Amino acid sequence: MACLGISCCQLASPCIGFPQRRAVREEKAPMTSKFITGMLVAGMIGAGTVSAAAAEKMHLALDFLPGPGYSAYFFGVQSGIYEKHGIELRITKGLGSGDTLMKLAGGAADVGLADASALFTARAQQKLPVKMIATVQSTSPHSLFVMTDSGITNFSGLENKKIGITPGNSHKLYFPEIAKRSGTDADKIRWVTVDAASMGPLLISGQIDAAPFYASHYYFINKQAKKVGKEIRVLPFSDVGFSIYSNAVHASEKMIKDRPEMLRAFVAATLEAWHGAQKDPEAACKATVKMNPEVILEDCLGTFSLVLKYVFNDVAAKDGLGGINDARLKETYAIVAKAQELDPNANPSDAVDTSFLPTKK
Repeated sequence: MACLGISCCQLASPCIGFPQRRAVREEKAPMTSKFITGMLVAGMIGAGTVSAAAAEKMHLALDFLPGPGYSAYFFGVQSGIYEKHGIELRITKGLGSGDTLMKLAGGAADVGLADASALFTARAQQKLPVKMIATVQSTSPHSLFVMTDSGITNFSGLENKKIGITPGNSHKLYFPEIAKRSGTDADKIRWVTVDAASMGPLLISGQIDAAPFYASHYYFINKQAKKVGKEIRVLPFSDVGFSIYSNAVHASEKMIKDRPEMLRAFVAATLEAWHGAQKDPEAACKATVKMNPEVILEDCLGTFSLVLKYVFNDVAAKDGLGGINDARLKETYAIVAKAQELDPNANPSDAVDTSFLPTKK
């Protein structure tokens, strides 16, 4: 979730949530392998599995409410992958990337998920001693949603149109770069500040012409549009070459110093969980529903299929899942620094530690 700085609701998409949620639950996950079948069982929970009694407790802080986007982690718990790597994992909700980074810096969580942009900003502005140890989304899912009956098919079509926005939203901070790359006059965009929860309904009803969402939220927002006979069109920032690191795994510098072997085990288990979830999305979503009954399986399947595109892509194929490429890291920092008015000469490598990633073959 691309929340910059410390405030929680900087992106419309995370703040909308899912109306089907009845409650937010934080619970220790049961160590089961209910959803693993056939050959997958032997690969994930075969000989060598560490017993629950020997597993070391770890706390993963998400950057938003538990849901489809985190299915790989719930799958890792339910399938026994984390247990196999010696980890008894507890997963709790977050209130945005900034909130997660603060928890890590204060020792309230061992590892956490947050946007790379938030890490750079937090280290520069709040001096938080936290580092990125693995990427999750190697391509950013930033996008704008428009209605198909609006006639808007590209970014230049947004000139003189109204775009809904929430305070501090990274979509707006990045838009000058999008406008430059797409030949759009950024000065002709009419930004309208709205409540995050009303972003989708305002777009669907035609009260605003575009709204900022992660592209992976298309399934759910379009589901709402279909109820009134309409359809959403997605304008991904990546269509104009805006391709930067987004969601990633982070840990405090103290954690990196004190528990390096456990971090290495966590990264290995997490990469295995993502690969397993990619092979069997239905099992991953069933695990998510098992641990979060407020999530609807159909919605999870529709959303998680989109999330996977930002995790498994050409970048991940080249650099390895979780990999951190120096050139891409510098490009990401340059764009964030310009948007957030950070020191353009700072070395982004100071904000990462790649020692926990597997050696490339």
